[in-house]
Amino acid sequence: MPHRQDRSKRADRLVVLGGGAQRARPGAVWLVGAGPGDPELLTLKALKALERADVVVHDGLVSEEILALAPRAARRISVAKRKSRHSYSQDEINRMLVAFARDGLEVVRLKGGDPFIFGRGGEELEACREAGVECHVVPGVTAALAAGASAGAPLTHRGSAQAVTFVTGHAAKGGEPDLDWAALARPNHTVVIYMGLSMAAPIAARLMAAGRDPATPALIVENASRADERRVVTTLSGLAEAAQALAGPALLIVGEAMALARGGDGAAAVEAIVREARA
Repeated sequence: MPHRQDRSKRADRLVVLGGGAQRARPGAVWLVGAGPGDPELLTLKALKALERADVVVHDGLVSEEILALAPRAARRISVAKRKSRHSYSQDEINRMLVAFARDGLEVVRLKGGDPFIFGRGGEELEACREAGVECHVVPGVTAALAAGASAGAPLTHRGSAQAVTFVTGHAAKGGEPDLDWAALARPNHTVVIYMGLSMAAPIAARLMAAGRDPATPALIVENASRADERRVVTTLSGLAEAAQALAGPALLIVGEAMALARGGDGAAAVEAIVREARA
């Protein structure tokens, strides 16, 4: 009986590649940035790519509203990744994209944010190039831009932020990231940490140990641009405690310019105000 259950679980993850009639022309892969979640932040080029897709291979963070923009007949395949839990390995995703394109299909690899900002789009582009498959890249609005915009906090600002750096909040194999903490601790510098919610305490400790002022303003944005967005304004010394109230996905943003940030529930609060004004 256990063997049957194991076979059933594996069958749920199978994706049939090929098997149909070969098309006259080769297909192509489109690495498309879906943005942070709000469908209105899609680019026109991203929308056009979605509208002609035969297959949409998408991340778990891509919203249903965005997926609905693809043709009804388009096949949708979720390759959702969460911390320590992957439905498909990166190698399996790469092979899937190549195989569908070789079958003559227009394949949209739909990725949250921008494909080349911590999205592993470079690996998928390399796989397509090695296989001789045509591959196009459509940039998207990365979450840091949406988070700063909704909070009213510019990532660069004259007099308080002459530079901005995007970093990942965890190492490739888990644990604390290996970063140039001395460089990140310089004043008048905005540091945006992706996927860093669970590592907020050690990240804050490293920055302060490297000389960053504990009173430096900080912002955490959960579900940037979505209706359930939440923002917490804090300081570097309070970052770890503030992070405990959120579950992610979230960005940590540290820098003097975050003094301009507004806390709150983001889009949901704005929509409530608009509804009240119209009543």
